[in-house]
Amino acid sequence: MIQKAIFAGGCFWCMVKPFHKYSGVLQVVSGYTGGWKEYPTYREVCSGTTGHLEAVEITFDDQIISYMTLLDIFWQQIDPTDDGGQFNDRGSSYLTAIFYTSNKQKEMAETSRDILNSSGRFPHPIVTKVLPATAFYPAEEEHQDFYQKHPEYYSGYRRASGRAGYLERFWSAKKPNIDHLTPLQKSIAIDGATEPPYQNAYWNHFAKGLYVDVIDGTPLFVSDDKFDDGHGWPSFSRPVNHELIIEKLDLSHNLNRIEVRSRDSNAHLGHVFDDGPLEMGGRRYCINSAALRFIPYERLDLEGYKEYKVLFK
Repeated sequence: MIQKAIFAGGCFWCMVKPFHKYSGVLQVVSGYTGGWKEYPTYREVCSGTTGHLEAVEITFDDQIISYMTLLDIFWQQIDPTDDGGQFNDRGSSYLTAIFYTSNKQKEMAETSRDILNSSGRFPHPIVTKVLPATAFYPAEEEHQDFYQKHPEYYSGYRRASGRAGYLERFWSAKKPNIDHLTPLQKSIAIDGATEPPYQNAYWNHFAKGLYVDVIDGTPLFVSDDKFDDGHGWPSFSRPVNHELIIEKLDLSHNLNRIEVRSRDSNAHLGHVFDDGPLEMGGRRYCINSAALRFIPYERLDLEGYKEYKVLFK
């Protein structure tokens, strides 16, 4: 289904490129929203007299890229704790906000914000507002795809404004340690291979417990959501937290599939399909055993996963 997502993240010049590179993103338009003046100009919005924020309107196919993934990308482009603008750009038109187009988007945006707020990543509370979408007015043509039209100026501005340095400090990922992986685990998680069906550790394993990322221990799936799909690989109806995985289009082997990766380690996990049990939501996360480590329910406290006990019946 084709949907729209609207994000205000300060200067819209810097908010187009991060979304453009993802499969499923069909269009990213720079513009103005949230105010009261119809068809405002760039100069009027920058004056702070229109009530509008600089924003981007993203048209996307939610069968290829999810709204939760777009939210995750959005957070990693901004300082969500700044209530006076963004970086060197000050004033109301540079405030951050998420404009939802449906109640479902509202719920996901608020959940995403609250999880990030409680993560301890930032030294101050998140102030980014979640607001109902209003009229969106595309900006003048000179502001569209600015990073493509003026690549050198864009790169210099992004760094000089303080945005690039801030994002590097708070979001740059450290390369995960993979020294503990076996050759099989490396071939699956790092190289993206697929293990044979019925010849892997967890395809018929139904003990009570938590399945975590074999690289960094991120909690991914629980046994309560596991089912036998008859294909010979571990299958789950949902992840522990959709924010901890990334779903992306995979056209390899002349197939059209949605790959599943662990967000922080970037480990290849498997693929997700829409042929799961309807009573469990209809999705089937078909995951490689070698990308997972199983922690029995009885050991969750000992291994630091006590808070995940609430996920079990």
